[in-house]
Amino acid sequence: MSKIPMPSMESVRAFRAKLETPKGVFGPFMITGDAAFVEAAGYAGYDFVLLDMEHGPGSFQNLQNLIRAANVANVFPLVRVPRGTDIWIDRALDVGAGGVLVPQIDTAEQARAAVSAAKFSPMGTRGTCRFVRSAGYGAIPGSDYFSEAQETVVILQAEGKKAFDNLDEILEVPGIDMLFVGPYDLSSSLGLIGQIEHPKVMDYIKEIVQKAGAKGVKVGCFSDNPHTARKLRDLGVKFVGYSCDTAIFMRAAMEDVAIFAE
Repeated sequence: MSKIPMPSMESVRAFRAKLETPKGVFGPFMITGDAAFVEAAGYAGYDFVLLDMEHGPGSFQNLQNLIRAANVANVFPLVRVPRGTDIWIDRALDVGAGGVLVPQIDTAEQARAAVSAAKFSPMGTRGTCRFVRSAGYGAIPGSDYFSEAQETVVILQAEGKKAFDNLDEILEVPGIDMLFVGPYDLSSSLGLIGQIEHPKVMDYIKEIVQKAGAKGVKVGCFSDNPHTARKLRDLGVKFVGYSCDTAIFMRAAMEDVAIFAE
């Protein structure tokens, strides 16, 4: 019998390699819950799709189809899980997510819990079952699956000043691949709500990049336009979560309408 593929795990390796390049990685949040948008994003050339189960309307049952669409288009499937629950981390990885983005991490204790939920023993406490989609529904030997699945990506979302104040302790937690900065939440916590390119906000991001880099942890950040995304890249941000599928579509549609109306 031919070897059963693990498409999301294969994309993990490609994703990690891209993170080491000067360009880093660039991809959209996906909130429609529509597999066609996910597949189209892959064909467009994005490095990843961030399937948003915190703010999007998608169901867990539909999540596996979104991940299948990412696998078809050969784009890395990353899932933002709802806040405050570890079972979502387990379930997202079971249906084939290559990594998870965990929101609202403000303390080292929360960081340890998130990493633990994403890793099998002895690294963590993720439930062990090899009859799930990520293990080929049992076609992949458990010894191979449980070993290879330890490479799934763990990104923690540090969204405000409280996380910044605890940054040194958070960065000491083993198993964190990346800290993701939410600039809107950060600007709000600094009394500069919505001013995501304010010099004070950018200074905080620079310091996070420096401290995280010293610990071997990459930094990601949200951007709602590609020009700011390039500025973030120049600051050392290696992962830019860009806008979202509905906003990208609406902006392109408005430009088309404006051209037609000339």
